[in-house]
Amino acid sequence: MSRKYMKDEMFNELVESMEQAATITKGEMKPSRVFVYSPLNVKKIREKTNKNQMDFAHMIGVSIGTLRNWEQGRRQPEGAALALLKLVAFDPEYVAMVLH
Repeated sequence: MSRKYMKDEMFNELVESMEQAATITKGEMKPSRVFVYSPLNVKKIREKTNKNQMDFAHMIGVSIGTLRNWEQGRRQPEGAALALLKLVAFDPEYVAMVLH
C-alpha cells in the first residue's frame, strides 16, 4: 500500500509495530501478549467414534503410524487433517456416516 493512501498517524503506528516485531524476533523485547493453543487430544476424539486405531486411521485417511504419533504427542495434526479431527470431535457419528 502506498503511503499516499494512508494517514500519517496510521502509517507511523504501522512502522512502530514493525519495529517492535523486529525487536521481539531478535529477543530484545518481550511480546505484549502470547497466544497458546492447546493441542487436540486425538485419542479422546478417536475414542468418541468407538473405533480402534486401525479403523479410525482408515476412516480419516491417514496411516496408523501418523495416528499413533498424534495420539502420543510426538506430532500434531495440521491443515485438512486438523480440520477433519475438529469435525469428528464435534459430531463423530455424522462424520463417520459421511466418510463411510
